[in-house]
Amino acid sequence: MFDLTFTVDAQDTTTPLTLAIDQMVIAGWTGRDTVARDKHIAELEEMGIARPASTPIYYRASARRLTQEDRIECTGGDSSGEVEFVLIGWQGRIFVGCGSDHTDRKVEAYGVTVSKQMCDKPIASTLWELEDVIGHWDRMILRSYATIKGERVLYQEGTLDAMLPVADLIARGFPGGKLPDGCAMFGGTFAAKGGIRPADRFEFELEDPVLKRTIRHGYDVVTLPVRG
Repeated sequence: MFDLTFTVDAQDTTTPLTLAIDQMVIAGWTGRDTVARDKHIAELEEMGIARPASTPIYYRASARRLTQEDRIECTGGDSSGEVEFVLIGWQGRIFVGCGSDHTDRKVEAYGVTVSKQMCDKPIASTLWELEDVIGHWDRMILRSYATIKGERVLYQEGTLDAMLPVADLIARGFPGGKLPDGCAMFGGTFAAKGGIRPADRFEFELEDPVLKRTIRHGYDVVTLPVRG
């Protein structure tokens, strides 16, 4: 267990909140649209990554992999980011954030669960209350940008109506349909525009077009050499 400090944005007020995080769950293949979901599965299959045993599927990773830093270090040049909404349970409440399931694709080709443990998972420092956005959840937008060889490009974009509803996602992954206190769950992603590829910098955001606000974060990717 370790602490992360966030700012809860309630529109008219902002409040600091320190949460004790003791588990991280990464939900995969959470698409509501089976065609879009299968496109992402096929995208990964082209890289040698096997189809999941079930859809959705819930991977566990060390909570210590969560970070709010603006740079991460990865071994080799085979990793890439994925924008995802993040749900965090705390004292019966659920907060909504935004993060990147940064993943080593080479490792993913032989073990998805292992790959989830290889890279830090950047998360923005702003949270919203789920109850403030659940009424227009499907209209919210996930978006990411990748800087590749000096060029910043739109990498992913889509609205949350493409993902399983929050209640359904939680019910399938947790006994009693309740997100545990101290649990941070990544909620799935969209196919990359132009295909999955590494970047020198990755930026991600969750936009609320109804309440006119956005959660943003970005980070540089430092590539460590592979020896041996």
